[in-house]
Amino acid sequence: AWYVPCLASLETLQELCRKENLRCKSIGITNRNLKSYEVEYLCDYKVDEGTEYYLVKWKGWPESSNTWEPLKNLKCPVLLQNFLCDQNEYLSRVKEGKALKVKNHVKALKPAVADYIVKKAKQRIALQRWKEELNRKKNHKAMILVENTVDLEGPPLDFYYINEYKPAPGINVINGITTGCECSDCPAEKCCPKEAGFLLAYNKRKKLKIQPGLPIYECNSYCRCGPDCPNRIVQKGTPYSLCIFRTNNGRGWGVKTLQKIKTNSFVMEYVGEVITSEEAERRGQLYDNQGNTYLFDLDYDSDEFTVDAARYGNVSHFVNHSCDPNLQVFNVFIDNLDLRLPRIALFSTRTIKAGEELTFDYQMKGSIDLTSDSADGLSPSKKRIRTVCKCGAVCCRGYLN
Repeated sequence: AWYVPCLASLETLQELCRKENLRCKSIGITNRNLKSYEVEYLCDYKVDEGTEYYLVKWKGWPESSNTWEPLKNLKCPVLLQNFLCDQNEYLSRVKEGKALKVKNHVKALKPAVADYIVKKAKQRIALQRWKEELNRKKNHKAMILVENTVDLEGPPLDFYYINEYKPAPGINVINGITTGCECSDCPAEKCCPKEAGFLLAYNKRKKLKIQPGLPIYECNSYCRCGPDCPNRIVQKGTPYSLCIFRTNNGRGWGVKTLQKIKTNSFVMEYVGEVITSEEAERRGQLYDNQGNTYLFDLDYDSDEFTVDAARYGNVSHFVNHSCDPNLQVFNVFIDNLDLRLPRIALFSTRTIKAGEELTFDYQMKGSIDLTSDSADGLSPSKKRIRTVCKCGAVCCRGYLN
């Protein structure tokens, strides 16, 4: 069956239902709330004959239904706090960062202030919904948060969250493996890494113990060992709660950890569309005009395939470059032993503190054609203008390519 995404927003559908007196459980319009009014956000402020009024946007109702309500009627302390914070934030920026508060004698807000407050409220709602969408789609227990305290940028319009490779037609990322190890307690003499001719990648504490450049062979879906097997790490997904945040130095979105990460720990997998190198060449030329691409060459054994995370990806889509990174790329094989199609895992190179941004070097082997959504894009030097690096590291190379 074919499924076509609805182009109308939830608010638009709710408005239509209320206008036509229709009920729809799936979008939250029932008999109980069909005619109810709930404050979605506050748009403006004025004082009339000594009484404070706020212009209210009602949830599920068009902006034409906005009404001025006296402060005493409002039972939304969080929204009032947001309104005041956004107001002060705007005034502070206008006054070059000086913390200011609205004086008591102000009778009405200037249009520019009210406009900013509305935009900030809409952004807050959009980012909250994006956060909820990301957490619905992820397949791991750790949470994904979203934060923008820098500008009015909202969620990316053409990005779709996925948990694993999305192969282009004709590309098989599962090679039909039908056997696994017979271990009851991995690692044993005949465990998966040893069968492939390599050492087990993890120690007893489930931390990486091999050098960069060596492959990781994890136990697969046909192995007899259970889910607690010490050789099942990457396949369980991101174990740490992460935050997609807006950077304050022109690098677009970034990712920071909300938990302490120990050295040599698995952090996340890099996923996207798996395409041929020829298709990657074609897309790369199109992306050049937009100033951003996310092409990651799968060059462990050959250069036949590339991962494109421009439209489809996970949290790693937002990880920025650094010349002094705290993440390292490793090739992983689980249910596909095709050396041309490894899974790409990012492991910590050192202890990473809670709140610290996660980065990796875009010029690491296997990532020579990866770029960010900001001006920090990496591009093949033979085709593109050299891009200035903004990572800020002491050892910064100055350019990304």
